[in-house]
Amino acid sequence: MDHWLTTIPPMAVYLIAGLAVGIESLGVPIPGETILVAAAILSSRHEVAISPHGIAIAAILGAVIGDTIGYTIGRRYGQRLFGYLERRFPHHFSRDLVDYAEHVFQRWGMLAVFVGRFIALLRIFAGPLSGSLKMHYPRFLLANASGAICWAGGTTYLVYYVGKAAEEYLKSFSYVGLGLAVVIGLLGSTVLRRKLERNVKVFAAQRAEAEAEQATRQTAE
Repeated sequence: MDHWLTTIPPMAVYLIAGLAVGIESLGVPIPGETILVAAAILSSRHEVAISPHGIAIAAILGAVIGDTIGYTIGRRYGQRLFGYLERRFPHHFSRDLVDYAEHVFQRWGMLAVFVGRFIALLRIFAGPLSGSLKMHYPRFLLANASGAICWAGGTTYLVYYVGKAAEEYLKSFSYVGLGLAVVIGLLGSTVLRRKLERNVKVFAAQRAEAEAEQATRQTAE
């Protein structure tokens, strides 16, 4: 295993990490965060010449560029884009989720773009939805870049240092430690995703209730 690790070209790891994060940020539901964590774990191994700085920079650039492309597409195609994504990726997109994300972005603006970077289900919406809502691009870029730096850089270095600690203190059990690093790196986003799913259900129920009340009033009139 250690010999195989030494054959991995560092540039290939940087490109894969950057592309995965960029494609996810574009609005395509691939496991960008999982790939980023895996790349950060590789950088923590002393056998390889993969730099965590290179991974962080690649992931940050991928996030900013991907979100910017998604913003441009969303600004041009608007709701037609979400209709296509809902048909193309029915397990990742739903009308309720799109409506909830739109509600959040309309209410919180730049803050939603920044915080959404840390939540998988909102991360894929940030660019396209901000463009669809015609958010001022300089404001979007500021929130997008700052969120990318905190999320991509923070995830990379957190997993890197946990991996280094595991290799140092667990010695022969370092792979167990690296597995622990994956759990730590993904735990926060998993908790946030579950909370988001609950919020979407509550939002959908409240919207349905409001629509029913409105229909009742119109019928009474």
